[in-house]
Amino acid sequence: MPPTLASLVQHSKLKLTVRAGEDRLDTPVRWAHASELTDPVPYMEGGELLLITALKLDAEDPQAMRRYVQRLVGAGVIGLGFAVGVHYDEIPEALVDAAEAEHLPLLEVPRRTPFLAIVKEVSAAIAAEQYRSVTDGFAAQRELTRQALSSGPEGVLDALASQVDGWAALYDASGSVVATAPEWAARRAARLTADVERLRDRPAPASALIGGADDRVELHSLGAGRRPRTALAVGTAAALGTTERYAVHSAIALLTLTTERSRSLHSAEQRLGAAVLRMLLAGEPDHARTVAGELYGGLLDAPFRLLIAETAPAHARGGNAPAVAGHDPLADLTDVVEAAAARAGEAVLVVPDGGDRLVLLFADGGAASTACLQLAAVTDAARAEGREQPAADGEQLVVGLSAPAGPIAAATAYKQAEQALSVARRRGRTLVEHEELAAGSVLPLLADDAVRAFADGMLRALREHDATGRGDLVASLRAWLSRHGQWDAAAADLGVHRHTLRYRMRRVEEILGRSLDDPDARMELWLALKATSMPTD
Repeated sequence: MPPTLASLVQHSKLKLTVRAGEDRLDTPVRWAHASELTDPVPYMEGGELLLITALKLDAEDPQAMRRYVQRLVGAGVIGLGFAVGVHYDEIPEALVDAAEAEHLPLLEVPRRTPFLAIVKEVSAAIAAEQYRSVTDGFAAQRELTRQALSSGPEGVLDALASQVDGWAALYDASGSVVATAPEWAARRAARLTADVERLRDRPAPASALIGGADDRVELHSLGAGRRPRTALAVGTAAALGTTERYAVHSAIALLTLTTERSRSLHSAEQRLGAAVLRMLLAGEPDHARTVAGELYGGLLDAPFRLLIAETAPAHARGGNAPAVAGHDPLADLTDVVEAAAARAGEAVLVVPDGGDRLVLLFADGGAASTACLQLAAVTDAARAEGREQPAADGEQLVVGLSAPAGPIAAATAYKQAEQALSVARRRGRTLVEHEELAAGSVLPLLADDAVRAFADGMLRALREHDATGRGDLVASLRAWLSRHGQWDAAAADLGVHRHTLRYRMRRVEEILGRSLDDPDARMELWLALKATSMPTD
């Protein structure tokens, strides 16, 4: 405990007597200082016991003493020690009344007690308190280290919560709660997810203070890299003292070491995963299983999905939100998928393919797959509302997802993911599944610029003919093809005689130099008509 006015009064050698403010003696004393200035306030920092003899004060003037005491209280002085037998045989009533009025503790200091003795006592007590804090802090460090070695991060949280007399929580890279101590803190910790996400957007190390006087939470990022991967929350009912602060800093260091060690292991796992993926794509599933071992073996025993993700310029897909420094869409995707897989106990294979491309393998229908689809849905919604924040280089996420496959069909799954990625990029969507393409229509694929250019070239001669006012060949061709070559039905749609329509179709053949009896020609002309009629972005 730090020294207080009460501990000084109870000190037998000082022989201090309380003359006013007896109800404020539990206030901690930061320092004891002697001053005979009529206005010592400019030299006070707050928390001092001021010692005076009233050499330059008119201590018998009630108004002067009232002003003097009020200024001391306003400056944070917590007590006044008055030496009797020097200039005054006893404390003047004017000073006693002023101290009582302002609830300022007033201590009578006998002549045989030098001010230096009081200063030494305060100094010794403060030094002893600091020594105890440091000693307790080192003890907390030892206990946290012991827990880290024996019980891992969960043990560190338990020891930290005990040291700070509060609670502690650990968050993963996606902002989800990994562990809490005690268990009842899980609900409180879950309410801080948004704050943790904001903390992750700041360069490490970063911290934030949340809550009020009786519900105080400190957030700290963990990790030695520029991008923090995890976070620690510490909740207490009051501000942390020196010992508690030592405990928090120790926990941050230990959890950071654990995180960095995990990152090294993660890097090794990625290299192994890359080898497994290469074997799968090379058509060597048996070798891939052997290399995967227990780490990825379970992933190859059930249908999996292959995902290819990359970043593309935001302006190409209509993004208009400001770029965010440090924001990495591929890293965000990795964090979300790996965190979901870890919570569900699933294996997930993540292979970086250059600086702007990523290949993932995860169980079909598992937690990682669900998390990926949810992230894409949230991103698309934010993009539609103009809320999506691209990376600092203006890049945004685009993803292609294969149909469920097994190890023997990994190469096919890779091609499917590539095809879905191409469509997602062209359509301006975050994620496209290959199954969606197979179940949908081929017509949206015609929006490609190259297809549109081909269609324009194929129909140009017909449009130029129509522009001269010599007929409506394009509309007639569309009606005839839509009616599968039925002359009467197509002519009725156009409101012309069937002989007129036959003449127009002969002109189409003459101008294009192609026979409409050729099914390939009819197919190409129909697709050209559809491509040129689709709206442009």
